[in-house]
Amino acid sequence: MIDDDTRTKALGRLRRIEGQVQGLQRMIEADAYCVDILLQVSAVQGALEQVQKLLLGRHIESCVADAMRSGTKTERQRKIDELLDVFSRFGGR
Repeated sequence: MIDDDTRTKALGRLRRIEGQVQGLQRMIEADAYCVDILLQVSAVQGALEQVQKLLLGRHIESCVADAMRSGTKTERQRKIDELLDVFSRFGGR
């Protein structure tokens, strides 16, 4: 589960990202220089990666750690498989 601190941090970052995306929309509407738009797209992607890192870290600290400590062998294996899937999805970025 997401704790209050992580929730607050993630929502704050997502609100800033929302503002960045709105800025991108304005840039496109204003026919801004393509490279400037691309740089801002890259900044949004980086910001989203930070949210992803924050949430993944929290998941490992809570859900995965709990399963490793007190879960059954099946629950532990399920969490390991889940992490491997997450890392394979996001590892190539």
